[in-house]
This record gives sequence, C-alpha cells and structure tokens, in this order.
Amino acid sequence: MRGARDHITGGFGWREWAGEGPVALCLHGIGSRAGGWARLADHLPDWRVLAWDAPGYGPSAALPMNAPSASDYARALADFMAARGLERVHLVGHSLGTLIGAAFARAFPERVATLTLAACAQGGGLATLGPYQARIDDLARLGPEAFAKARAPRLIHDTPALVAEVAATMATVTLPGYAQAVHMLATGDLVADCAHVHAPTAVIVGAMDQVTPPEQSRRAHAALPNPGPFHLQPGCGHALPLQAPQALAQIILSLTHQGAQP
Repeated sequence: MRGARDHITGGFGWREWAGEGPVALCLHGIGSRAGGWARLADHLPDWRVLAWDAPGYGPSAALPMNAPSASDYARALADFMAARGLERVHLVGHSLGTLIGAAFARAFPERVATLTLAACAQGGGLATLGPYQARIDDLARLGPEAFAKARAPRLIHDTPALVAEVAATMATVTLPGYAQAVHMLATGDLVADCAHVHAPTAVIVGAMDQVTPPEQSRRAHAALPNPGPFHLQPGCGHALPLQAPQALAQIILSLTHQGAQP
C-alpha cells in the first residue's frame, strides 16, 4: 500500500497520502476511521488523498454540542479544510460520511469540485434520537470491542478475511464521538440535502449492502440536480472502501472531467 502520514493539528487527526494530482478528501462512516481509505488511495496513485478522523473519533476533538446536526459537521469540515489550506476538493463520503458530504456541498458549493457518495446513509429525519438511542446504549453496555465484534460481520459480504479488519477499527470508536454521530444520523436527511447539491455527484452502493440497502442510494441519486453515474457493485456489502476500492476509484475518476480541478 502507499505510504501515508498521520497528523494531529488544531483539534483534528487525519491521514494523508501524498501526491501531485487532484485532491480527494474522504469522510468515513460511523464505525470507521481515517485509515479505512488506504485501499482507495492505492487506486488513486497520483492523487493527494486526505482522510479525517471525524470529530470525536481518534485524536479529533468532539464537537462542542451534545446533539450535532449534519450542518455542524459540515462547518467542522470547513474549518478542517481551512486549516489545511484546501480551497476546493473532490469530496468522498462513505455511509455516515455521505450525510456530512452532502451537507457540506450544500452549504459550501464553491469548495466542492465533485462529490462521490458511497453506501448512502439516508438519516432518520427525526427531531429526537428515537430508536437510534439503542446504538448508543449498546456501545455503553458492551464496550467497544464486544460492540465491534457484534456489528462488524454485517458490513462485509462473503469476505471473512475483512471482518477482523473492520472489527479492529470499530473497536477504537468511543463515546462521546459515537453518540454525537448517532445524533447526526438520527436527525439527518440526505435526500433533502442532495436536492440542493449542484456539484457533479456520483453514487455507488454494494448490491449486498445490509446496512444501507441500495434503495437509499437510489433515492439520493434521484434527488440530485446534477447527477453523475449510479453504480451498483455486485457481490459487495456495506464496506465499499474495503471491498471494492477499485470500483470506487473509477467512479471518482469518472467525475473529474465534470468538475474543474481543485
């Protein structure tokens, strides 16, 4: 795999794969971390690829509010980009990261050359946590390792060797970062944000995704004013950056002719 460097600056942790080409900024899912994008970086060999640890994940400071919205994460992402000197990027979101990516592209359209949404998390569109509270309770009751062991198999389809990798990463997810992310998931509305995203946007989802079934991604794609391709990846579950990084890279590359280079 490509060499990467981990950084901690200004309340954020992130991983960076150096390159002289276009800039991709990657947003992980609710049970993942920055390192989960290593395989994608291998398939974008000339690109500069950055992946943050979202607020409250790893060394990144949690957000100041207990119940943040997707817009709050979008503003944090704007701060992260400003601190890195990133004016305009190709934005890539996976699962929960699709909610952040769409909210960011809606709020800061001038900062997004293209947007790629992988395994779209629709969000609950709720005013309160409702049934999503059970996720937080499970993590608090089981602890990170047992929680990860219980949830990881659902993210991978027919590739047992990857389950341990998913579980190891998920076991590093702790409160309060996870609780804040669940709040955002419960209240988010991806389709509503996608309707206001004007950057060229592609959507990819695993055909065997049990966590965010393909219909969620289809609805997000249908709402886009400037849609790029929709791709259903055969034989793939939820963890697209791990199971199908080449297909994800091809989708990102297919958009670059639509969006001006950052």
